[in-house]
Amino acid sequence: MSSFWKRSRKTDISFFFYLLGLSLFLIVCLAVCVLHNSNSERAEKQLKSRGPQTGTMWDKTLQYFRSRSLLTGSDAVQLKWSHAVNSRNALAQALSGPSHMIEADVIMRAHDPMEPIMAHPPDTDSDITLKEWLEKVKMNSKGIKLDFKSLEAVSPSLALLEDLLAEPDRPLWINADVLSGPNGRTAPVDFQAFLSLVSGLPAQTVLSLGWTTGWTVGTNNPGYSWDMVHAMEEKSRDLKHPVTFPVRAALLALSFSQLSWLLQQSDRYTLTVWTGQHDEFAPQDLKLYRKSFDVSRIYYDLPNSQTAELLVMS
Repeated sequence: MSSFWKRSRKTDISFFFYLLGLSLFLIVCLAVCVLHNSNSERAEKQLKSRGPQTGTMWDKTLQYFRSRSLLTGSDAVQLKWSHAVNSRNALAQALSGPSHMIEADVIMRAHDPMEPIMAHPPDTDSDITLKEWLEKVKMNSKGIKLDFKSLEAVSPSLALLEDLLAEPDRPLWINADVLSGPNGRTAPVDFQAFLSLVSGLPAQTVLSLGWTTGWTVGTNNPGYSWDMVHAMEEKSRDLKHPVTFPVRAALLALSFSQLSWLLQQSDRYTLTVWTGQHDEFAPQDLKLYRKSFDVSRIYYDLPNSQTAELLVMS
């Protein structure tokens, strides 16, 4: 009889600890669920608070060309670019060619008359001024990207854009490298000073904010770091304009996580993929980006042969 009660007592104790353990497990699970929901709600609120506020604009570049039957669909890889259009001859070719967007570099002439001209350092002079360049472009339907290499050229250049700004639909992109990036050796344009000059532009103007970068053949070139994309997002999140981030194609294979995160922070953000003259990369390196994001959110300022290969991969 005594042994029976001992066994019964042991059974009761075991059952008690079983119930206690089960209760603790359920309590922990409930706490985890509550915490997860709370964090999810908080993250959703933060994301909404970072999203476009009243008065902000989305990039309408593709819409402009579709409305003129110059583009079909919404794949930004179809957009054709004329790059470094910094001379009269290059401009004539770009205006008569199939390109949708014309990209050119703006600096101040190094001697009198001091005025904005179309040139890329180390060049210090050009056969065409920005004023002359704009007069020819405004008679066409091309989109425009002006790349500023220094602050001194920005203010006098913006004063010349009055006629173009009267065309609210024409794509106008204003570019400057405002942060140091992978292997960047040149000093970036001061972001706050640049922003103070361009913040008054119409809200549909695309601000193209990039990093100074470098690339060396035969070496391990680093990609865009988390610190770099976090710093760029912090500077861009409160802007009212659509923002595109120019990124170097040869560095993208090492930067997918970072640039994916950056794109996800706002619907106003896009990427513009470009390449240096001597850079080496495989279009296959860009396939993951095309699979992971809406094709309207990544532009490709690349040679036609490489954009054609990207279209085939789609």
